[in-house]
Amino acid sequence: MEELTLKYENLLELLAGTDGAVIAFSGGVDSTFLLHAAKEALGEKAVAASIATPYVPEWEQEEAKKFAEKSGIEHAVLKLEFPTELRMNPPEHCYTCKKILFSKLLEFAGGMGLDKVFEGTNVDDLNDYRPGLKALLELGIRSPMLEAKLSKEDIRELSRRFSLPTWNKPSFACLLSRMPVNVEVTEKALRQVEQAEVFLMNIGFPAVRVRHHGETARIEVPEDQLRDLITANEKHNINGKLKEFGYRHVTLDLGGYQMGSLNKIAPSAS
Repeated sequence: MEELTLKYENLLELLAGTDGAVIAFSGGVDSTFLLHAAKEALGEKAVAASIATPYVPEWEQEEAKKFAEKSGIEHAVLKLEFPTELRMNPPEHCYTCKKILFSKLLEFAGGMGLDKVFEGTNVDDLNDYRPGLKALLELGIRSPMLEAKLSKEDIRELSRRFSLPTWNKPSFACLLSRMPVNVEVTEKALRQVEQAEVFLMNIGFPAVRVRHHGETARIEVPEDQLRDLITANEKHNINGKLKEFGYRHVTLDLGGYQMGSLNKIAPSAS
């Protein structure tokens, strides 16, 4: 049996060794694959739970809902108002957010008579700066794909084999990552970013980030798409469209997409 198949069998054994679990489900590549595996291993004892917050794109929430419905998996959507602890977008917002969200998931699981919450961290995540992992450890949240030593490439390949719609979906982070740290986040700004990114995705840029700097939108796309974006502006009037969403200035970052780029930029004192 090939190594990748063995890893998947190991994942199924890890999942089947429980009496049921809540799967933290965002609709992304990792959580969709984990939910698929959980359904195979646990059947009706696998429950998907998503948390709807103002800083999670509505389109991703809809995709998660559709996948769960199509797969016949019980799916709960838990509403969460914007936590006050995150309003100023502190540098440790990922840790704080995970602590809040997964505490809510644990509470939900307890109400369902389940004592396990699983989430989709994989081995490659250990190579990135992921302060949220500390919160998961503190809360006792399990990461079965990490335990099964599955990488992102493994997950995409297995997702492709199982015909999951997310196998080639670009990775996304919550909308707080588009905002400068230590600056108040408004729901208006979040909607501006979401509208801008949806527009850009719809015209052919699936791996895009719109970094929000007050009246300025800074667009990041992979370096090999920089020229494509300039060309697309001539056809689709990107500049004008983003100004319709409320921006005064629209810029293209010539450095291309960089994970967590706003974490490296100090906010202006003015």
